Amino acid sequence: MASAEQQFLPPVGRGGPQFIPRPDGTRIGAPAPWAKFGAVPSIDQITAVIKQSNPYRPLDDSVDGKPPSAVLVPISMTSKGPELLLTRRSWTMRSHPGQISFPGGRRDPEDTDLLDTALRETEEEIGIHRSLITIVGELDHLTTVSSPAYIAPYVGLLDSPPELTISEQEVDGVLHVSLAELLDPSIYRQELWPIGNQTASITFFELEGDTLWGATARMVRNLLEAITGTTTADPFSGSNPGPRSVSDIGPSAGSGSASAPVTDQD
Repeated sequence: MASAEQQFLPPVGRGGPQFIPRPDGTRIGAPAPWAKFGAVPSIDQITAVIKQSNPYRPLDDSVDGKPPSAVLVPISMTSKGPELLLTRRSWTMRSHPGQISFPGGRRDPEDTDLLDTALRETEEEIGIHRSLITIVGELDHLTTVSSPAYIAPYVGLLDSPPELTISEQEVDGVLHVSLAELLDPSIYRQELWPIGNQTASITFFELEGDTLWGATARMVRNLLEAITGTTTADPFSGSNPGPRSVSDIGPSAGSGSASAPVTDQD
């Protein structure tokens, strides 16, 4: 049996330098819902599912008086199949330095809506003009815990891997990660963190040289569950009923305890 520390170690050759503030009492959760899924969905299949999805949206889109945030979930077609474009936050950022994220940020007063926020931030951070992006839908909106924020994720398609102009103040680097890699169940891990009287469901993807975790990993999990039709009844889904896909007939049947609700931590 693996020791308490060994069970959280990434596979050999994977994982990054990010600091993980894992609390005492953390335990391993469920395996990847798509563990038995077969082929990687095509762009057409992904588009169809996301267009027909019904994303969860919390009633309040502000947290502690702060404006909501939005991110773009960019998917491009390559010779190796669909891939996600992710960014590594600058190591000089005040919050979450060096962590893997999607391009995005807080809504500005000049933004017409949260989609406008996601598109503006994407161009500012990595130089992709909105005219090159085809928005096909949304993923579940979520409210984070450690740095409270409301986040709306928008899925955008790119015809091919774009040329990038990176803002070095905000972005340390860009990762191109194939959906085939992300669907590998051996790099996925769910951890259940005790935080006060809550149980937080924390998602991890151990990439080559990087660890994708927290709120961004939760969005990736939401995407993968939707496009593979493998949404599960997660007993730790709490107030968030989870992703919907065209194979679902309603919200995920999660039944988190009222005295110990689960949250997504960033």
